Amino acid sequence: MKKPKKLSKLSIIGYGAGDAANNLAFTTATMFLLVYYTDVAGISAAAAGTLLLTVRIFDAFADVFAGRVVDRTFSKRFGKFRPFIMFGSIPLLLLSVATFSIPELGESGTLLYAYVTYAALGLAYSLVNIPYGSLAGAMTQDPGERAKLGSARMIGALLVGSALGIFVAPLIKPGADLQETFTTITVAFVVVGAALYFFTVLTAKERVHRAVPNVTFKQSMDTLKGNKPLLMLCLSSFFFLSGYLALTSVQLYYLRDVLGRLDLYPVLSIIQLVLTFVLAGFMPRLVRNFGKKRVYIYSSLLTVIGGITVFLAPASQVWIGFTGLVVSLLGVLAVNIVVWALEADTVEYGEWRTGVRTEGITYALFSFTRKTGQAVGGALAAYALALGGYKSGAVQTAEAVFGIQVAAGAIPAVLTIVAVAVMSKYKLTDARHAEILAEIRSRRDSGADDAAGGTSDDAASSSPDGPASDTKPLASTTN
Repeated sequence: MKKPKKLSKLSIIGYGAGDAANNLAFTTATMFLLVYYTDVAGISAAAAGTLLLTVRIFDAFADVFAGRVVDRTFSKRFGKFRPFIMFGSIPLLLLSVATFSIPELGESGTLLYAYVTYAALGLAYSLVNIPYGSLAGAMTQDPGERAKLGSARMIGALLVGSALGIFVAPLIKPGADLQETFTTITVAFVVVGAALYFFTVLTAKERVHRAVPNVTFKQSMDTLKGNKPLLMLCLSSFFFLSGYLALTSVQLYYLRDVLGRLDLYPVLSIIQLVLTFVLAGFMPRLVRNFGKKRVYIYSSLLTVIGGITVFLAPASQVWIGFTGLVVSLLGVLAVNIVVWALEADTVEYGEWRTGVRTEGITYALFSFTRKTGQAVGGALAAYALALGGYKSGAVQTAEAVFGIQVAAGAIPAVLTIVAVAVMSKYKLTDARHAEILAEIRSRRDSGADDAAGGTSDDAASSSPDGPASDTKPLASTTN
């Protein structure tokens, strides 16, 4: 069996550039949209929470729609995924400008404008991000190379997140002209984002063979049906992302209104950036030595420890609370690197069962659960602010401070514990994935794909990993 060709450094960097572009819209929204709604647009915390919940659930269904569109599309010249990035990127970036440019329309008009623009932004993001995320599985099937793509993706995202934290977050203080700030930033991102997206299109090429370029609806559903590893990963990610988005949504509030140290936001962003580069260098080795599942679980436990620290640290103990944030985010960074490689593995599991690769709908289902988790997490954070009695521009009461601590610490810790409990049942280990890849390649080499179409559903469902005869471990990376 021929060993998979390694990815070039340029293609890895190019793939990472795509997520940097994605996060010019996505991270700007997750970090600042709640603050923008409450402190600039004048929307109440409770109304903003309901808005975030409603629109992000809509976004989740938009992901499924985008996944089906991707699976039905194939260009001989550009492949299956890159055309969406080429033609969807500019509308996405322009909608980010519109989302952060709410005119004075009165209470009802303002809320309606916020709903419409954020929903449109979410749909545009789905039509770019689903193809982008699916592209990794089509670039390589090698676990180490996929870990490199996950690392590149995380670096791209964190470069943007860190830049926002270092240069933008310190500007979010009472009395500042925040509307002008957000307008300037989002307009600049249109130019920068377009350049990054087209760099991805030119360098990140599809190399994995596909027997069925245009996938029918029935074939899409068949690959999802019985894909237990995908379902377990989706469920775990739902809880993990719910906790993470609760933290992300109120991180600025926590530093500004609880610890009274908004100046630490740039410091936190620099620490995140350094940690990301360190993790990116070590992640392929960690995956080889411990396996992706164990890395996911151990990293999640760091997030739990950090969340408990944030929740319990007195407001006067600035450095204890800040350390809790760092520990929590270290766990988040590691999980967000390895989770994309885990998702790509489930594509091969579906192909092994059915003979059809469906990156689009597989990634869409995964993204659907992540989006619903983001919706729940953002809404829980906003509701915690509302229940605590948060008031924009005022000195916060003890109840409001407690609400922020709940959102930044308690909610992430509890939900991440649930995510770990679910992931402990995940059966698609690295050794099992290697077996599946070997069988897929063997079928392809013997021309058996069209004849057999994979293992029958009855046989595959006899155990979480498929036929009992195929469950022998092949390597020491089994979890």
